Amino acid sequence: MAIYHSLLAELEMESEATKKILQSVPDEQWNWKPHDKSYSIGALATHIADIYGWSDIMIHKDQLDFANTDYVAPEVANSSDLMRTFNENLAHAKVALQNAKDEQFSENWKMRNGEQIYFELPKNVVFRTWVLNHIVHHRAQLGVYLRLLEIPVPSTYGPSADLQAM
Repeated sequence: MAIYHSLLAELEMESEATKKILQSVPDEQWNWKPHDKSYSIGALATHIADIYGWSDIMIHKDQLDFANTDYVAPEVANSSDLMRTFNENLAHAKVALQNAKDEQFSENWKMRNGEQIYFELPKNVVFRTWVLNHIVHHRAQLGVYLRLLEIPVPSTYGPSADLQAM
């Protein structure tokens, strides 16, 4: 089995759970944040949707250098924009994986800012950590935001306290 098959299966499984929680973000609370140091709920949801868009850089490039990049985070103003961004970036992530060769996943990838190297790891580790696990991490934060706003938290790996169906 090609390496991308297992990563793609994991991406597809996790994206279903992510989609449910992103669909729960209400427009009327878009700028709400639980603390001054926290993302707003809209910014956190946008960050989650944006992470999928990093896949191509992590699989098909050898580094991301913040000192020399044309990357611009998407501007998302509401839940409709959010779901469009999520769907587009998820589609790009799937294509990036499907176009990858097994040997690419063992190549190293760097995150840096000019001469400062933050890390250098094999691409399969980078994709799993900085895309898949990163999304799960922020998805959990978003679940707490929803709970604080008394919005039902969707089920992910099993029933939630609000929704018993999976």
